[in-house]
Amino acid sequence: METLGGFPNPPATGSGEQSSPTPNAEMETLGGFPNPPATGSGEQSSPTPNARRRRVLVTGGAGYVGAVLVPRLLAAGYEVTVLDLYLFHPDPLRAVKGHSGLEEIRGDIRDQALLGQILPRCDAVIHLACISNDPSFDLDPGLGRSINFDCFEPMVKIARDAGSKRFIYASSSSVYGIKAEPEVHEEMSLEPLTDYSKYKALCEDVLARYQAPAFTTVTVRPATVCGHSPRQRLDVIVNILTNHAVNTGTIKVLGGAQKRPNIHIEDMADVYLRLLDAPDDAIAGRVYNVGGENFTVTELADKVRAVVGVDKVRMEVQPTNDPRSYHISSERIARELAFRTRHTIEDAVSDLVSAFARGDLPNPLSDVRYYNVTLMKQVGLR
Repeated sequence: METLGGFPNPPATGSGEQSSPTPNAEMETLGGFPNPPATGSGEQSSPTPNARRRRVLVTGGAGYVGAVLVPRLLAAGYEVTVLDLYLFHPDPLRAVKGHSGLEEIRGDIRDQALLGQILPRCDAVIHLACISNDPSFDLDPGLGRSINFDCFEPMVKIARDAGSKRFIYASSSSVYGIKAEPEVHEEMSLEPLTDYSKYKALCEDVLARYQAPAFTTVTVRPATVCGHSPRQRLDVIVNILTNHAVNTGTIKVLGGAQKRPNIHIEDMADVYLRLLDAPDDAIAGRVYNVGGENFTVTELADKVRAVVGVDKVRMEVQPTNDPRSYHISSERIARELAFRTRHTIEDAVSDLVSAFARGDLPNPLSDVRYYNVTLMKQVGLR
């Protein structure tokens, strides 16, 4: 175990004693915790003597969503442990580097011994880590299954047995498959069309079995996330369109009538914060769709052109062999947790346009770190 600051001792065991470090477990630790946890009102609560602050494990915390979520968690008063392979960016959390509440661990979620070290100190888990999207999964289906499914139940069991109180799982709205209904809600049947979606759905079933009074489980089915992140992706629909609008002056729309629900990355972070803060009985065993409005691809392209400049961007419409349409209703989370998105597609586009203008995203058309499937081909992960 490599310690880089703060927390000089190995992680505590479930008994409260200090454990011995596991051989070959690489752990980069960045410190204590300066702020008290946030109250339900969003204000900082007053510290109480000997109060133990809540620590959250974020698997995939150095990823696209994680790199936005982790600083938000720290600002809200949580201690955060990040477990990630750091394949796509060496230092996506540099903005909070040295924060005394942050612990970064370069490691594999399939390493049960490592999880056994980490989880006894964590009150909650936000499980983001996975092989993301169908093309990346299809590069090596065996690898995809090992990361997206095979290691999931062992992780949930270790978390429960270690005393974690809450497990939040990032599934996908793609688990529904194609539905004819205009509003796809959580009670509808799951009909996943790909292995990626199938294993997401199977993990939901696993997690539901572990729901218990002392172990609150909740699943979110997000729309496609869009917007700017320190670990940027440029291979999701709104970000693809914006990148090409800004950097080539041409948007290519394949088909155009297909609906693609999206959610701004800051709204996605808001969801996880809301689920951490919600009372156990409000979310126990629940499943929530999370998205904004369901726009067609053509409508998304029009929004991008409006932000970048209609006179600067040409749109080409081409036929597609992928007519799949996705559309989800997020009324349950609005009704039960009073959550509604605060950001628009235009906000996400504007944030990306600003990032390009600042030079924050160099070589956006060719750098493999922005494209999951391209980088996965290079790294040879096993």
